Amino acid sequence: MVAKRHNNSIGGDRPPTFTPTLKDDIQRHMRFTMGRDPEKPNRHACFMGLAHTVRDRLMGRWIRTQRSQYDTLAKRVYFLSLEFLPGRFLMNYLISLKMVDEARQTVAEIGFDLDELEEEEWDAGLGNGGLGRLASCYMDSLACLDLPGYGYGIRYDYGIFHQTIENGWQREKCDNWARRGTPWEIQRGEYLIPVRFYGRTESYTDAAGRRCYRWVDGEVVMAMACDILVPGYGDDFVTNMRLWRARSSRELNLDEFNQGDYIGAVEAKVLSENISGVLYPSDEMEQGRELRLKQQYFFVAATLADILRRFNKMNRDFSELPDFVAIQLNDTHPAIAIPELMRLLMDEEGLAWDKAWPVCEKTFAYTNHTVLPEALETWPVDLIRRILPRHMEIIFEINRRFLDNVRTHHKMDSRLLGRVSLVAEGNQQRIRMAHLAIVGSHSVNGVAELHSKIIKEDLFRDFDTVFPGRLTNVTNGITPRRWLAQANPLLARLINDTIGPEWITDLERLRELEPLAGDAAFRRRWIKTKRDNKKRLAHYILRKIGLGVDPDALFSVQVKRIHEYKRQLLNVLHVITLYHRIKANPDASAVPRTVIFAGKAAPAYHQAKRIIKLINAVAAKTNSDPEVQEKLRVLFLPNYCVSQAEKIIPAADLSEQISTAGMEASGTGNMKMSLNGALTIGTLDGANVEIMEEVGEENIFIFGLTAGRVTSLRSGGYNPRTYYDSDAELRLALDSISRGDFSPDDPYLFSPLVESLLHKGDYYMVLADYRAYVTAQAAVDKLFLDKEDWAGKSILNTARMGKFSSDRSVMEYADNIWGLKPLPTEG
Repeated sequence: MVAKRHNNSIGGDRPPTFTPTLKDDIQRHMRFTMGRDPEKPNRHACFMGLAHTVRDRLMGRWIRTQRSQYDTLAKRVYFLSLEFLPGRFLMNYLISLKMVDEARQTVAEIGFDLDELEEEEWDAGLGNGGLGRLASCYMDSLACLDLPGYGYGIRYDYGIFHQTIENGWQREKCDNWARRGTPWEIQRGEYLIPVRFYGRTESYTDAAGRRCYRWVDGEVVMAMACDILVPGYGDDFVTNMRLWRARSSRELNLDEFNQGDYIGAVEAKVLSENISGVLYPSDEMEQGRELRLKQQYFFVAATLADILRRFNKMNRDFSELPDFVAIQLNDTHPAIAIPELMRLLMDEEGLAWDKAWPVCEKTFAYTNHTVLPEALETWPVDLIRRILPRHMEIIFEINRRFLDNVRTHHKMDSRLLGRVSLVAEGNQQRIRMAHLAIVGSHSVNGVAELHSKIIKEDLFRDFDTVFPGRLTNVTNGITPRRWLAQANPLLARLINDTIGPEWITDLERLRELEPLAGDAAFRRRWIKTKRDNKKRLAHYILRKIGLGVDPDALFSVQVKRIHEYKRQLLNVLHVITLYHRIKANPDASAVPRTVIFAGKAAPAYHQAKRIIKLINAVAAKTNSDPEVQEKLRVLFLPNYCVSQAEKIIPAADLSEQISTAGMEASGTGNMKMSLNGALTIGTLDGANVEIMEEVGEENIFIFGLTAGRVTSLRSGGYNPRTYYDSDAELRLALDSISRGDFSPDDPYLFSPLVESLLHKGDYYMVLADYRAYVTAQAAVDKLFLDKEDWAGKSILNTARMGKFSSDRSVMEYADNIWGLKPLPTEG
């Protein structure tokens, strides 16, 4: 009989002094976690083995961090956001653990390339755009600053959608991001929180003779906690996002099943679990609106139950809750948390209103993310009353008491009450969620200096009168770990070799690069790094859409959500103008330019989807014209996401930040591209203003109307036709769209776009800014011809981006809003 062989490096008998290597641990997980033969691994098995090994390294640190928070009775912040957009986790974790080189060498020994393994991971479908990405940057900074806190949201089964382009049109497909499982989440199946919907309220008298209320009947859905770890950089601190997944309180109705009603037997379970099914379900139908409201309350109710569970462990009076708990509302989606906390304090814990309300107000803070009144969330009173009957009663009482206070202190303005009321009157009463968030919070902040000025002087002017000092500013930021160290390893290596790696946790250290902007040798290395990143992107574009692009051309990049106020249409008009110039004089010299678009349009936003179609139509005509294609290329990359942004942003020469002035709250794409050495062309909107102040007016291309001028033009009777009549190139561009030059099979396809500009008021001032934009683009071309000067300005953009670190933003929240101190950690 042949004796059994033991593989001592993969789970067999080991000597007492055996210390497993990274390779040992990867192979152990391949065998025992994945059930794969480690001697015949495929790429996915190796990725999963590495992922589980990395998670093992983080788990011990996470446990020690939790102990430290409990041992020190630290105050914690709870960051409530309906979406997070973390991107891929593997490389982020390896960078935080300083394991990239070791991992690269180890997987090479197994027979794989680390960059190829990274492509095995799908972006987590937990968010959509800037709101979710900002939340993820802030979680990264919380961990890196050793600040005690957690992110709370929903663990969606499917992301918003996977975008494909078919015949130039956006098509939405299911984003089944976790279909192969995810190694990163820790499902707490033993920890379920009941969340109630519908039902009714009833009053009763307690033993002390007080009138009390309780919420009864209805249906209950269980919230299951799913934790995803968030490590600090290079130290022992690890926190987590806690995301809630809906689970039915009933599984299978066996009676219905046995009677042959197989669909009815599981119907209740399916309907319950839909709550965490999809990010932002369409709200065009009543069922979609109901599901959205349920999503918001579902994660808020579970989160507050979790927060109070932790607080109750300390056996403190509820008046001390704000001393240990800070809750940040990331936009209005979690604003229903305010009446929910009041319900818990009064109905469950027995506090009187006058005791509960100050606790509530001191606990909450609210971040506003929009200056567009139409984007401020409202909910029909009838819908809230049906789904959340007790909360509707509490909201009405909050409003009554608030308006009584306004009457007392502001008697001179009789119309003020209607403007600040939580209830918008009309054919259908609606609850203004932003007003609820402002009234129920001790701090309300905008996300850029211009944005905060607008909300104080315009959008929420009345609240600044009622609550002087409550409205403040915290300019957004981005994490340098993700957006330079991870996204741009070539540039990060150049910077590390030149000034050291300290900038990774102190972005202001990039100022040390400033003297090198005039150094010819350093500029050459900088230029080579940018070109290498452009070559990498060119390979990606070729693989993704089959289009070849020249890395020596100017890469002009506009990647963001498709919306009329972001003015992708203005960019397209400039592209058409360039096309016409080349066609009119094909022998004239021109700066070769590749114009790169990416971004998703909301499924029901038909005008935005038509803009995508126009971009692709212009691209098709431009890229197929032999006279034009060597000087101008246009492309739209489908399914924009974090991992795609990590390929595009390092390669950008020109960052297109051209929204209508006064309409972009902040933007963070502008920060990411400037950090990576792109020069910005933009309006004085959002954070562009502060970027200009930091990098210098001579290192940015500012054009167009100011926010004040936009307002005055609108109020003074803006006539877009004047610009059309007086500008021959603009007229040619619009006429070529109108007559079907880019849609010969359907000449009227793009008529709605032209009509919105010429006949429906051009609300976003595209025609008013067209000529200034074209002129600024000519200045871009002129500078790009001088490679040395362009490189110097590129270096200065990177060097002067220290202000825009999310570490600075989060410390401002911690110092000025949350009252939070960094936690001393072990190790």
